[in-house]
Parts: sequence; structure tokens; C-alpha cells
Amino acid sequence: MNAPTNIQLITGADGAPAFVVIPYMQYLAERSGERGLIPHDVVSRTVDGATPVRAWREHLGLTQAEVAQRLGISQSAYAQQESSDRLRRSTRDKIAAALDITSDQLDL
Repeated sequence: MNAPTNIQLITGADGAPAFVVIPYMQYLAERSGERGLIPHDVVSRTVDGATPVRAWREHLGLTQAEVAQRLGISQSAYAQQESSDRLRRSTRDKIAAALDITSDQLDL
């Protein structure tokens, strides 16, 4: 049965499937499920001694001042939070939102 689909299958020279083309909106929807992943760069930075908050900020190419502005606090207040090994859950949630990640991604 050949039902209509928005997915295109591209075969290689040997006739075996080589690529799949899907609509962009479908790609974005499927990719949003990857939000819980932690990039290798972030893990490496934490192994090297950075706190998870600092590792994520550096990975995203943000300055402390930029994150502090997103949080509506001073850079020095954010610097204290970033260097802390123990953050309150509400603080972690706010920082995660400012970094556009899930709060669970700060659990390293």
C-alpha cells in the first residue's frame, strides 16, 4: 500500500536507503525532543572544574553580564550564583530559563 507522505527517501548507488528528507516543521518538532541532552563541551568544562552553570554559559558564548541582564540582576550577583555548587531549585530554574535549557541539564 502506498499512502501519501511528506517524507522522501533517497537511495544510494547500490539501491539501499541513504538519506531521508522530512518537512522542516517535522524536523523542528522532532529536534525539540533533544532538549534534554548535554553537549560534550559542557561536560568537558565541568570535568575541568567549572560549575554546570558556568559551563553552559561559556558553551553558549554568553557573558556573565548578558545572563545577569536576562535574569534582571547585577553581574556580581550572577557571578556569585554561577560559582555556587548549591543553588536553590527556584534559582536553578530561573538560570536555566535564561540560558534556554531545562533545569535538569544543570544536574551534572
